Amino acid sequence: MWQLVIFLIGFGMTCVGGVSIIGYLNFLPAGMNFIDFLLFVYKRPECYMLPIGFVVMILAMFKRPFRS
Repeated sequence: MWQLVIFLIGFGMTCVGGVSIIGYLNFLPAGMNFIDFLLFVYKRPECYMLPIGFVVMILAMFKRPFRS
């Protein structure tokens, strides 16, 4: 049961990070080049939620998968 809760927390973090990055993609048509975009995303703390959420989801899936 706790694995499901941890997985859902990781999924929520991944959604927050992904939506933030997709939202910041609107800066590209406004004249920001791709390198400046990557540097901007690197400085934004909410964008770190995407990889952290993936790691939390992976850890929740592979922690004792065959325990009954």
